[in-house]
Amino acid sequence: MDTASASSIVTDSAAASSAFGGGIRVKNGTLNIGANGEKHLPIWQKYKKAGKKAGCVTTVTITHATPAGFCVNSSKRNAEPHIAEMYADLELDVLLGGGDEFFNPAKREDKKDLYSVYRQKGYQILKTQTDLKEIKKGEKLLGIFSTGALPYSIDRNSLPELKNTPTLTEMANTAINQMKDHPAGFVLQVEAGKVDWSAHANDVAALIHDQLAFDEAVKTVMDFAEKDGNTLVIITTDHGNANPGTIYGTDATKNFNSISDYKYTNEYILNNIHKEYSAKEIKDWIYEGNKIILNDDEAKHLLSFYNGLEKGEEGLYNYKKLPFKLYSEIQKSRNSVGWISMDHSGDYVEVAAYGPGNELLKPFVKNTDLHDLMLKVCTL
Repeated sequence: MDTASASSIVTDSAAASSAFGGGIRVKNGTLNIGANGEKHLPIWQKYKKAGKKAGCVTTVTITHATPAGFCVNSSKRNAEPHIAEMYADLELDVLLGGGDEFFNPAKREDKKDLYSVYRQKGYQILKTQTDLKEIKKGEKLLGIFSTGALPYSIDRNSLPELKNTPTLTEMANTAINQMKDHPAGFVLQVEAGKVDWSAHANDVAALIHDQLAFDEAVKTVMDFAEKDGNTLVIITTDHGNANPGTIYGTDATKNFNSISDYKYTNEYILNNIHKEYSAKEIKDWIYEGNKIILNDDEAKHLLSFYNGLEKGEEGLYNYKKLPFKLYSEIQKSRNSVGWISMDHSGDYVEVAAYGPGNELLKPFVKNTDLHDLMLKVCTL
């Protein structure tokens, strides 16, 4: 699939999702808003008008660009507080992900209590993995399980304090079970958004573990679709990102396999380094987290970022300006994985389809073609 947007051969997530959601290519940064300001009705709204149930599940904020592109029109993808309000107006049936800061009155600038708004509209509010076991059948669901995005899978598996955060598989299964018996059918978007964020951070362990978590979610979806026999499943990505690749060398296999020793994400490791650390303390911490033995120069180079001797790195999701690039370069010399950038790429990507209507998927498509395919297979 060609993933371009209206403004670039390299799309951002808002334009990429709008290609699926609105069926047109829009400029990067916008959600289903055309070149002249025209609004294209998002596909989940079309399905809701036809009487179907609709939901979104993601490991990032539920108001983020990818789920939003299926649901709303917005000239700014970053208008997440407003997108949270638009979702309430649309009364989407299942919304599961992160983003407490966009619903919680204590965290919103305007102090609006969106949780109360959703409750008044008949939503059951979920906050933890445990809440998934107490769902009332037939109710609309709003599950917000963290401030910001949900934790990376590798950190969730390693850190006890994150264990009560649901996995992508658990959220997908909950969404399916809540909507599957609706007589008019349902549509569901399931996004492994942290795969994208890990690529932005050049974090190979985070990426692999969240991709494996996505594979588990795909299995859950496929198990349902095979049993149901009347559900189309489309599996794809909306763009490439950072193009990680293994590098030729005598020890390439051994080096790559060393990633299985990584205990935490680079984000968690780098966030836990402080400027008061000595070079030895950094070396000990890096060994605990990744089983990597730093030399003195590498430890001092890392430490220089925390002492303000080097400017912190910019990056789409690098709010604290952590030295992701430097650390990934250190890792590369041990794990034989390199990256071309810390941002999206214009690659063609794989698309797979299973179930009724899969024969409509041609060998090569534009991203907007998936919008048309989804409408064709389901008479509205």
